[in-house]
Amino acid sequence: MKNLKSYFRFNKQERSGIFFLLLLIVCLQGLYFFFKTTSFDEDTSTLKLNTEHQVAIDSIRQRNLQEEAITNYSFNPNFISDYKGYTLGMSPEEIDKLHAFRELGKYVNSVERFQEITGVSDSLLKKISPYFKFPNWVKSPATDSSKKKVRTDKNTISKVQDINSVTAEDLRSISGIGDKLSVRIIKFRDRLGGFLVNEQLYDVYGLDKTIADRTMAKFQVLKVPKVPKINLNTASFEELSSLVYFGRRFAAKIVAYRNEHGPFSSFEDLFNITEFSINKIDRIKLYLSL
Repeated sequence: MKNLKSYFRFNKQERSGIFFLLLLIVCLQGLYFFFKTTSFDEDTSTLKLNTEHQVAIDSIRQRNLQEEAITNYSFNPNFISDYKGYTLGMSPEEIDKLHAFRELGKYVNSVERFQEITGVSDSLLKKISPYFKFPNWVKSPATDSSKKKVRTDKNTISKVQDINSVTAEDLRSISGIGDKLSVRIIKFRDRLGGFLVNEQLYDVYGLDKTIADRTMAKFQVLKVPKVPKINLNTASFEELSSLVYFGRRFAAKIVAYRNEHGPFSSFEDLFNITEFSINKIDRIKLYLSL
């Protein structure tokens, strides 16, 4: 017992050393907890800041997507389809008025006339009219010689053919479309089940935008085919991969995202999947349902 007590006998200098050692340990421990807490607060602040930035980025992206429906391409307002009118922001009544006017065999030949026929608001007209593309005869002066040209061009416009019924030979009549491109357009049309909107020509691989515009001056979607829609939440991998705009790789990503996050609440949820073609969302939605 005496030997055991001897281990706990310290002189004054040794006791001072032990006291300072314990004090040093307590100070270091306090500093550790202080820096740990400060670091956590900074991380939380950074996380909050990043969240605010992400909300702003998402807002800008959504606004850009809404504008793309209008600003991507010029178009002839005489041939606005129901879907095109919807993406432009026109009401069903305004679209119906335009279609009723066209059924009379008449054509809109100015921005003012378009508003008079459809009754669209000044704000919407200001937004979409810069992208109106009227035929050349509208811009010609009203001389006797030009009147004759107007009649000829009107006849040409009235002979616009349905792109869903033309042949590869018909397509080769367009300057810039040869044997390969004409066959490729037909194959793409068949894989789609028929073009639903004119702008799908821009999705044909290797078809230059200028040539596509030239093609749409002569061939357009006059009769929209009935295409069964694919349910984004219940479709199988094979059904999703059959859609031209998806393919097998992206279809697998959709199924994986659906399994991890549950059903899609909107088509915009597709933006969360990498490699999704945002610029084609309006065309892709034509083939999907929720």
